[in-house]
Amino acid sequence: MVTLATTKMSSKGQVVIPEEIRTLMKLKAGAQFVVVGENDVIILKAISLPAMGEFDTLIAEAKRQAKSAGLKPSHADAAISKVRSRK
Repeated sequence: MVTLATTKMSSKGQVVIPEEIRTLMKLKAGAQFVVVGENDVIILKAISLPAMGEFDTLIAEAKRQAKSAGLKPSHADAAISKVRSRK
């Protein structure tokens, strides 16, 4: 079910998410969002940490994609060494 509401932006660029929507989505103070804007559309996408049980699936998918791209552990080691040497 889509819930519609209106809000305004403050002089500091802050936007209040209406209480009805915060309650419906179970949003708490400190919730983080990805903000996407294009033309006259702004989308807020709540960011949530994956559940611990999801990590195995995420790691397996990352390994599958790395393998299909031809990446090896040595490539990761080289990238880490390169970044660390910039300090």
